[in-house]
Amino acid sequence: MTFYQELQLSSVGSKQLIKNTTDKKEKRRHILIYNFKVYLVMAFCVAVVTLFSKIFGADNSVPGVVVLLAVLVLRQADFGVRTSHGLLCIAGIFGILIAGPRITNMMHPVPAFFVNVACILILMIFGCHNVIMSNQSTFVLGYLLLQGYDVSGHAYVLRVISLLIGMGICMAVFYKNQKNRPYHRTFLDLFREFDVRSARNWWYIKLTLIVSSALLIVSLLGWPRAMWAGIACMSVCLPFHEDSVERAKRRGPFNIVGCMIFLILYHVLPESMYPYIGMIGGIGVGYSAGYAWQTVFNTFGALSIASGLFGAGTAVALRIIFNVMGSVYTVVCDRFLDFLRKRTEIHRVGEMA
Repeated sequence: MTFYQELQLSSVGSKQLIKNTTDKKEKRRHILIYNFKVYLVMAFCVAVVTLFSKIFGADNSVPGVVVLLAVLVLRQADFGVRTSHGLLCIAGIFGILIAGPRITNMMHPVPAFFVNVACILILMIFGCHNVIMSNQSTFVLGYLLLQGYDVSGHAYVLRVISLLIGMGICMAVFYKNQKNRPYHRTFLDLFREFDVRSARNWWYIKLTLIVSSALLIVSLLGWPRAMWAGIACMSVCLPFHEDSVERAKRRGPFNIVGCMIFLILYHVLPESMYPYIGMIGGIGVGYSAGYAWQTVFNTFGALSIASGLFGAGTAVALRIIFNVMGSVYTVVCDRFLDFLRKRTEIHRVGEMA
């Protein structure tokens, strides 16, 4: 395996390669490449986000994160349609990312709920045909981040420009890597094939309703950081209920672990080091092969920003509440929606008989 090929491996793949290598010299080589990859990715992420902040203002670092995540996904993922029609999917996704978060932040939570339902469902239809690729965790996450870190006025104009540029970059990367895909399905087939009776489309609906209703509840309560609840629900809501239960068992407890480690760092490190706690978390995510420890380290960046707004104690309390309750809420709603679906099908079959 070449140096470049090893750089393309996931953390799981790199760790498996290191584990399976018996030659000590080769093992050391794999370890060095793995460490280089972690810090290279971290440096690249910091550079992209910093560049967006410098060009489009400090309030628009989040579009840099969203575009970066999209590029990393679109290097390998496709939409199950012709490549040229996949470009339409990217345009639709970024159109929603530009308009949806801004519109919902200008509305009362109740009408905003319906806008969220429409936007998130369309993101799922456009971007998640291949469930295994988990594209929803990128595009819906981007939607929630932009909603949570909203801007207005001139800053929003700059945000639109940044996302349009990001869209162009994503299209170029996607077309370069996916142009030889032999798909015959078209953009319109994504809508023609939509059927609530299919397992995939029913999952689209469940995730959309669960995330949107969680945002509604937190917004009606007047609590800040509603996006944390939405992200927790999105992360736990998987296509199969049993997988959602297992994910929930890790999401809540490991968020608490992450919050506790963050508090230790927050009180041990000097104040001048606070901006680097998020970077420490990013490096930790790079070394984490499993969801549990990725969850732990993902808390650092979110908490380092929120602590500056609410204080460390309040930020940690909100983070724990939203993730624990969001996980439980998702599992309960998932089961309840499946129950309603089965009852509806039984009633429909009874009427036909």
